[in-house]
Amino acid sequence: MIRITGGRFMMGDKAEVDATPHEVVVSPFYIDKQLVTQEQFQKVMGANPSRWKGDKNPVEQVRWSDAVRFCNKRSELEGLQPCYDLKTWKCNFDANGYRLPTEAEWEYACRAGTTTAYFFGDAPSKLGDYAWFDKNSGGHPRPVGQKQSNPWGLYDMCGDVWEWCNDFYKVDYYPEAPREDPRGPAQGETKVVRGGAWRFSAESCRSGYRYNENPGYADVCFGYDIYGFRCVRKAELRKVQ
Repeated sequence: MIRITGGRFMMGDKAEVDATPHEVVVSPFYIDKQLVTQEQFQKVMGANPSRWKGDKNPVEQVRWSDAVRFCNKRSELEGLQPCYDLKTWKCNFDANGYRLPTEAEWEYACRAGTTTAYFFGDAPSKLGDYAWFDKNSGGHPRPVGQKQSNPWGLYDMCGDVWEWCNDFYKVDYYPEAPREDPRGPAQGETKVVRGGAWRFSAESCRSGYRYNENPGYADVCFGYDIYGFRCVRKAELRKVQ
């Protein structure tokens, strides 16, 4: 994992109706350097739901609830306090275990201090250096970490598979969101996913682009091979010596 120092940034994308640019402050946190792989998921959960098999490929065909269960199990295996109550699906942000990133944390980490449409600039011409998307993926997900990282050393923040976030999705949430550590609406029908995916366009890989999907609480796998995730953990503020 990589430690992300807390800070403020302009969240959103003026080109999107549901992403009004606004200033957000996030606390420090740790985030997985790479997407959770099928090898990792199999080791923790004892199963691999993915369609496109490969140890180093990102795990996909995972519901939001599957990702949450992985976070809790990974926490337990490492002696950490699980973040999620699996009966209510509520997240305890004070726990020291693994959880899904908030939408604000995800975008802050993706942007990595940049203010452009993509973390490498405003034009998508260089996207192929950083991401697997519809023009270069060959029609399937690819092993993690093969492209260049963003400025903070995070791989595949755009492209490959959409990444589940902790937040419920609401089209007009941004204007009402708190400035510090926003965590999404209290309830909703769908969950936020971010980052674009292997069969989506360059446009969906923009740092501020929002997408959402049914979390799939029911015991039915909707068969989507475009959704994966990475985990985060809270980080304590470091005292200046």
